[in-house]
Amino acid sequence: MTPDTRLLLFALLAVVALVLLIARFKLHPFIALVSVSLVMGVIAGMAPAAAVKAFQDGVGTTLGFIAVVVGLGTMLGKMMAESGAATRIATTLIDLFGERRVHWAIMVVAFIVGIPVFFQVGFVLLVPLVFTIARRTGLSLVKIGIPLVAGLSVVHGMLPPHPAAMLAVGAYNADVGRTILFGLLVGLPTAALAGPIFATWISPRITLPADNPLATQLGGESTQGTPGFGISLLTVLIPVILMLLASAADMTLDPTNPARSGLHLVGNPIVALLLALLFSFWSLRRPRRFTREEVMKFCNDCLAPTATILLVIGAGGGFNQVLVQSGVGGAIAKLAIGSHVSLLILAWSVAALIRVATGSATVAMTTAAGIVAPIAIATPGTSAELLVLATGAGSLVLSHVNDAGFWLIKEFFNMTVPQTLKTWTVAETIIGVAGLGFTLLLSLAL
Repeated sequence: MTPDTRLLLFALLAVVALVLLIARFKLHPFIALVSVSLVMGVIAGMAPAAAVKAFQDGVGTTLGFIAVVVGLGTMLGKMMAESGAATRIATTLIDLFGERRVHWAIMVVAFIVGIPVFFQVGFVLLVPLVFTIARRTGLSLVKIGIPLVAGLSVVHGMLPPHPAAMLAVGAYNADVGRTILFGLLVGLPTAALAGPIFATWISPRITLPADNPLATQLGGESTQGTPGFGISLLTVLIPVILMLLASAADMTLDPTNPARSGLHLVGNPIVALLLALLFSFWSLRRPRRFTREEVMKFCNDCLAPTATILLVIGAGGGFNQVLVQSGVGGAIAKLAIGSHVSLLILAWSVAALIRVATGSATVAMTTAAGIVAPIAIATPGTSAELLVLATGAGSLVLSHVNDAGFWLIKEFFNMTVPQTLKTWTVAETIIGVAGLGFTLLLSLAL
């Protein structure tokens, strides 16, 4: 057995062990992730101290961004819930699309909001709407939640200005405008399949617990003195608008222009969320006449349910880093390059294998683009823009227990590991496969 084969076998056994420990033996996900990560690092040949350091670095890197985003986003969600802003937006969507089609409305909203923002930011911004709509309509949280995450995931992996997609655009020397155009043509039907269509089929087969602490915190049902639809929508879209302005500044302003630096600052996801939260203290507090003490209590109360979520997400990031530093990603890259297939399928395969092994869509897309780009230069004839889409589709496939997003969805929707595998993991796999399929169809048309 070659060293690379041994590494791949160890990675597979680690994933199986995680699923068994959590689903079968009911071990807390945080403890299971810490234990399996350290054992995986040691048996893969890392020094024990190096395995611990890799896990620690992974936790720090993951939480350095997500912890602040989840904290600020949850406070903003709590303000929207308590003020009735989430109810106002949900009611308007229900009236506009009707209860039978509201899951399509959520997918469209997620697709639009997700274009300029990170997946985690878009999720914490919009999940209060999911909780509120589910409560008001009586629809399954799965039927409304899966279209949300499908729309966000597609644009996260396939469309600029997301960092991994932009890096792939640069690596393949693709045109940004055409990539966005092709991404919309491929992404919308992909999101529809993985979102509303799949959710309608799977939701009757998934029974969630009646009690969901985060749904209680973020799915407020206020009906009197609620803010108007316009101010409610503006409050939740402020981070989107600021990040979109920052992206536009990159394409239109000179790097030495002070306005570009200023827009970059306010367009940073953390700063944008902070500004939106501060704005909500004015825009959403006035109609309900909340006192400062009440606003402070809202912010304190909503953070308690996020503690477990952050620990589990951080541990997932630690597991991811152990897999990367143990050499699993490199072993997968060698395996994919050894096959002789079309460039689109090769880009998808490399990204998909790295995604399954490491759990990070960003790592998968950036690594795969770096591997495939020299091959693409040596063998011209394939659209660079379609290579970006194929790589992005592969980077989204088969999210499982080594992906921080897996635990984010599981904890917010209060699902078990098997339920998360049947919903989120399958939806991500549909995105990956359908994204490749539609990209191949588009290549024939072009």
